[in-house]
Amino acid sequence: MSEPTKVAVIDIGSNSIKLLVARRGTNCGRVKPAHESALNARISAGINRAEPRLSEEGMAVGLGAIETLLVEAAPHQPQAIQLVATSAVRDALNRDEFISRVQQATGHTLRTLTGTEEANFIGRGLLSDPALVDAQDYYVFDLGGGSLECLCFQQRSVTKAISLPLGCVRLTERFVANREARLAPDEIAALHHHVAATLQASGFAFHLPPHAPAIGTGGTLVSCRAILAARQGVPFAASSPRLAVESLAKLAREVGAMPLNARREIPGLPSARADVFPVAVQTVLALMGAGGFAALQHSFYNLRYGIADELLKLCANRG
Repeated sequence: MSEPTKVAVIDIGSNSIKLLVARRGTNCGRVKPAHESALNARISAGINRAEPRLSEEGMAVGLGAIETLLVEAAPHQPQAIQLVATSAVRDALNRDEFISRVQQATGHTLRTLTGTEEANFIGRGLLSDPALVDAQDYYVFDLGGGSLECLCFQQRSVTKAISLPLGCVRLTERFVANREARLAPDEIAALHHHVAATLQASGFAFHLPPHAPAIGTGGTLVSCRAILAARQGVPFAASSPRLAVESLAKLAREVGAMPLNARREIPGLPSARADVFPVAVQTVLALMGAGGFAALQHSFYNLRYGIADELLKLCANRG
């Protein structure tokens, strides 16, 4: 029996660079992970500037992470490899320089996704989540370092998909005067107002029935879940994917009251995310408030799974 076709996706995000090696499920046909990995490599510093540019250091760190993950993917013998970049790269005025460096160093073309493409690939990836196989109508929100993707599903089809400049690195740069210090009440108020106003101006409507679930993806929710699991003394895999607004609000109050050095010691929170985490959780809370959500259900099935689904389909069509 031949080995199943595998593909590899490297997702160059604002906060981290992630690898997914995936194949088709033998029975369900959904995308199944064969190997996953992530490296902290924040290439997005300065993303909120009027003329954002990738720094020399950011490009070097990003390229190093890509090369490391390509080496990690090689033993799995993927039939196709796709590198994709999101908000930090697409918003950078010098993105072509970074794309050229990646091409020269690795031989791979870096595909820069538009916000709409990113949102739709996230939606496509969610369809492979076995926990959502019976879900018909639901919202999906993916919070990254540079952007927030918002989707609405009806009858398991995307009816609305938008990308908003509400990523946690971007908003931290905009609203936080001192990342080393505690989050100030006026900073929290300004952040919540900005998130609510941006959502309203976008035209994204929360029109599904009140019981419709809200699904959350992205590193912020992974960190929230990991922190709560550590506090409960359970492995991450055994933790609940349901993140209630009360638990998130309590966590936001606690981390917001800590200086940066204390946040870096929180079990479950990656040290590299400690500076933007208070704003990230407050952004999630502002979103939940705008939509009237009592909880978010965490899912790992996002952008990388959507790209993998496309690659696997292309490989199958080639025969």
